[in-house]
Amino acid sequence: MTQVRWQIPDEEMLTSGNLACPGCGERIAIRCVLKALGPRTVMVKPAGCSGVADGGFPHSAALVPVLRMAFAAAASGAAGVKAALAAKGEDDVTVLAWAGDGGTLDIGFQALSAAAERNDDVLYACYDNEAYMNTGIQRSSATPLGAWTSTTPAGARKTEPKKNLIAIIAAHGVPYAATATIAFPDDLMRKVVRAKGIRGFKCLHILAPCPPGWRCPAELSVKVARLAVQTGVFPLYEVLDGEQYTINQPPPHLPVTTYLELQGRFKDLSPDEVRAVQANVDRQLRKLVTKHGDAHP
Repeated sequence: MTQVRWQIPDEEMLTSGNLACPGCGERIAIRCVLKALGPRTVMVKPAGCSGVADGGFPHSAALVPVLRMAFAAAASGAAGVKAALAAKGEDDVTVLAWAGDGGTLDIGFQALSAAAERNDDVLYACYDNEAYMNTGIQRSSATPLGAWTSTTPAGARKTEPKKNLIAIIAAHGVPYAATATIAFPDDLMRKVVRAKGIRGFKCLHILAPCPPGWRCPAELSVKVARLAVQTGVFPLYEVLDGEQYTINQPPPHLPVTTYLELQGRFKDLSPDEVRAVQANVDRQLRKLVTKHGDAHP
C-alpha cells in the first residue's frame, strides 16, 4: 500500500469553548480529522455526542459548515450535500459524515450501507465510544463483549461481541476503509488525508473513549485507546477496494486484562468472562492476520 507523506498543518479547525466532557475522545478525534481535512470541508452530523459538544444553535465549535441531520440519515444526507456541491461545480469540497456508533451501526446502518453500495463520494467517519453515551450509556451493537451499560440486566454484562464495522464496509467493495484511534494521531490524520485523495466512498472507524461511559479517569482517555491497540482489542489497519488489507501496528503483546482493568464498565468480570474476552480478541486477530497475509509493516 502506497504511503502518504504530508505535513501536519498548523491551522486549527476546531475552537475552544465547546461543551464536551473532560477527556472526551470524540473531541480529540474531530480536532485531528478537521485539521487534516482543512477548510474546504462540510460536516454532516446526526444526533449524538458531537452535536451537543459543538454547542447550541446558532453556535458551533467547528470552523467549517455543519449540517445537522436526522439520526438515521448521516450517510444519505452527506451524499445529498456532495451532489449539490457537484452541481455547483465545487468538486474540491470534502463532505464528512461524522456519526457515533449508534448513528452508524444501529439507527443509521441502512443509510450507511446504501451510500457504500452506491459508492457515494463522501468520507464517513464513525467516532466509536461503544454505547449511546449522550442519552445515558445505553447498549449499542458496538458495545464490546463483557461491558456494562445502563441497559444490561443488573449484575450482567453484554454477552455478544461488537459488530465489525470495517469488515461490513469492506464487503461492499468500497475504495477505502480503515480503523484509527485518538492514541495514534499521526496514523489517524494520515488516513484522513489518504481518504480525502480517493474518489468514492471512504469509511473511518475511530475508537474514541468516553470517560463517563467507560468509567475511567478523564486523564486516561489516550492511554486506554493506546492499550486497545496494544492488546489487540482494536487493531489498526486499512482496506483498499474491499480486498487489500494492511495492518498498521505490529501484533499485540499485552493481555486484555491491562486494558480491562482501567475501566469500571468491566469491573467484577469473572476469570471465565475475562478468558472469553481474550479468546474473542484472539479469534478476531487471527482472521485479520489471515486477510493481511504473513508480512507485517
